[in-house]
Amino acid sequence: MVHVPLDDRSYQIDITSGLLADAANRIHQTIPDLSHAIVISDVAVEKAWANQIHEGLSTGRKQIRISRQTVASGEPSKSIAEFERLLEWVLSEGGDRRSVIVAVGGGVIGDLAGYVAASFTRGIRFIQVPTTLLAMVDSSVGGKTGINLPGAKNMVGAFWQPSLVLIDTEVLSTLPERSFISGLAEVVKYGVIDDAEFFSWLELNAKSLVSRNNEALRHAIQVSCECKARVVGEDERETSGRRAILNYGHTFAHAIEATAGYGKLLHGEAVSIGMQMAAKLAIDLGLADEALLKRQTELLSACQLPTRLAEADPVAMLPVMMRDKKVAHGKLRFILPTQLGSVELVSDVSKQAVIKAIEALQ
Repeated sequence: MVHVPLDDRSYQIDITSGLLADAANRIHQTIPDLSHAIVISDVAVEKAWANQIHEGLSTGRKQIRISRQTVASGEPSKSIAEFERLLEWVLSEGGDRRSVIVAVGGGVIGDLAGYVAASFTRGIRFIQVPTTLLAMVDSSVGGKTGINLPGAKNMVGAFWQPSLVLIDTEVLSTLPERSFISGLAEVVKYGVIDDAEFFSWLELNAKSLVSRNNEALRHAIQVSCECKARVVGEDERETSGRRAILNYGHTFAHAIEATAGYGKLLHGEAVSIGMQMAAKLAIDLGLADEALLKRQTELLSACQLPTRLAEADPVAMLPVMMRDKKVAHGKLRFILPTQLGSVELVSDVSKQAVIKAIEALQ
């Protein structure tokens, strides 16, 4: 269990294996006045996992009203149209300020359903039940919710903390291989930005993680969540700049996703390539040495993640980067590593340096 320390918005992250069937009890313990559960799930996990939660809530010690809705898989669902559809549906289901949204799915569902929770009647409680590794270690923790605009990822949203995050590694057994591997990119990220010892552990245990060993997964998820919880506890709403370290590789990654078209590359795949570009930029700027990029490349490769993108188009990517939330006064800023376990926010990076880093990883 990991505690996210945010005063009256604090919550627990439960990390288990094979205990999702007990989710209803944990939900009732966390929200004892639960009377209306609104379960929003990815259509791909409705039968396997959302049904378990629905059955648990239906047969629990307390009779409650349950509403259910599914969302199509994939990044295109994080849209204004889908956001509006869900808000209208919650209203038609008699949702009110005592209703609780239960988001069952990957990062798309967590972000979208979380934003619905943050917006409906100006905010109702919600619970995250992430079903992808990427969501378990990243998007389900920290309270960032939102949707995409056609040309900018996560540009519309709100900070809205969940009441509880329920993580069960057994859920990953049904995750498609490519989606599972994609999530390992965010795990590697934590080793680079905050924990060199964890990075070394990942180097030794990459094979176990790729094979979905539950013990290795629980450890990797716990350390990742502990890292994010520390950072979020220090800078919940990105006011001090500390939380920005979580965006390592993401400025490049979001531009890759936007120019390749949402859905062509999975988010973790784009982050993996983005971290490579960021590390190369750090080396070119004299902030890090080649050894860092070498170890990062070897670990990402051991995790079966992509480390290059031949189709990367710097001319198309630069305008997208200029709309990134870290841009200040029209100047590009990047989270760049100085050594394993340490990164810094670097301002006023030249476009020529950015183009060179992108081209080096084509």
